[in-house]
Amino acid sequence: MTGLLGPAEIRELAARLGVAPTKKLGQNFVHDPNTVRRIVTAAGLTPDDVVLEVGPGLGSLTLGLLPVAGHVHAVEIDPALAGALPETAARHAGADADRLTVHRADALRITAAELADPPPTALVANLPYNVAVPVVLHLLAVLPTLRHGLVMVQKEVADRLVAGPGSKVYGIPSVKLAWYAHARGAGKVPPNVFWPVPNVDSGLVAFTCHEPPRTDVPRERVFAVVDAAFAQRRKTLRAALAGWAGSADRAAAALTAAGVDPGARGESLTVEQFAAIAASAPVGTPAAK
Repeated sequence: MTGLLGPAEIRELAARLGVAPTKKLGQNFVHDPNTVRRIVTAAGLTPDDVVLEVGPGLGSLTLGLLPVAGHVHAVEIDPALAGALPETAARHAGADADRLTVHRADALRITAAELADPPPTALVANLPYNVAVPVVLHLLAVLPTLRHGLVMVQKEVADRLVAGPGSKVYGIPSVKLAWYAHARGAGKVPPNVFWPVPNVDSGLVAFTCHEPPRTDVPRERVFAVVDAAFAQRRKTLRAALAGWAGSADRAAAALTAAGVDPGARGESLTVEQFAAIAASAPVGTPAAK
């Protein structure tokens, strides 16, 4: 893996483009080639993989992905960075640059149709801290061809994404990611590999996609239960789901039908149990629609 960008190249490129990292877009550029190599290796890519990279920035990770993937879709919201990425790839990646497609787009709004040639099989990205969870969940929802991925996010977010039932940080991101995939922590990344240096550690989250826990209940209905359960996480599910079900008694009936103790709390439930509750929504209530 040659042609990777170090600190000097990153700053020179940014100066030439007149680009300064902005907090608004959550931009922290990786300038350590060893970290790029580590991410690419941990992603477990094959030449058959079509990689979706979100927020490529100045191209550090992109240059690491091009030699090992069959194709790379890079989605960048910043017009200056999106415009410069093909030239950076051509200069540093040689013939591998032909496998790059740059999309000037918002990853929170991009569709499968925009990424259809060829469709992505892997998500590998250094995600902006401020939109990391919504981006991951949106892409998993709209891109059924995704099979696996590795994302770098704020360490606190990484811990939440991989948490299991009973953990203090288990919550909405944990359950919703579990609907789509099995996730695991893949290591910590120190702040000094970024420019500018963030005031938090980062974490790597690897995931492998699987079929939904149930196919007889829409994802939206399951996620509505999850949202309600954790909106008042200190309350019992009987109380927390009262609004969702129409009353506390209706909530208790749905919970009992799903085999869940009405006195339990959301933080103790698996994604399968949330799906069972959604499937038991009382007939005639908005929750059943």
